[in-house]
Amino acid sequence: MVAHRLVRNLAGAVAVLATLLTVVFGLPALNRAVPTDRSLAGPRYDVGAGVTVAPPPGARVDASKTRPGSERATVMFLVGDVRYLIVVQPFDGPIGEAAEKLRTKIKATQGYQVTGNEGGIRTTGGLAGVAGGYTAPGRSGRYAVFLAGEHSIEVTVSGAQLELQRELAGIDGSISSITYGGDR
Repeated sequence: MVAHRLVRNLAGAVAVLATLLTVVFGLPALNRAVPTDRSLAGPRYDVGAGVTVAPPPGARVDASKTRPGSERATVMFLVGDVRYLIVVQPFDGPIGEAAEKLRTKIKATQGYQVTGNEGGIRTTGGLAGVAGGYTAPGRSGRYAVFLAGEHSIEVTVSGAQLELQRELAGIDGSISSITYGGDR
């Protein structure tokens, strides 16, 4: 009887240990095995909320920072070491308020400063917006914001100065390709 109880307790302890080892070592190993970025296929990428874009050459999607959706959507492209983020969200106001909201978001990050003058920008699909630049420790950046339907489309691009200069032409072409097709 005592031996039976010991065997049962040992079996339970081994099961608990196996579960614990799976959680501690197995799940992190599985997480590391799944890539956070993936290469793109096709000429256009559906960001979500009615927005599409032609990714820049050589871009990959960072799946850990990408959230498609019908009302709100986010995509982060990685172009070399440059981060290119598009955020689409409901917005009910003029372009000046949308630009101020994005500038405030940028300045809320420690060390980030909006620099230079803002100017108008227009996509090839006819979206009008505002664009400017910002700096951060060891990084430079650009931003743009567009209004489309009842959404704002916020674009931020940042990277080390040399890397950003190298990739900027492709990223500018991508920003120009942003289109809004309304709710789908």
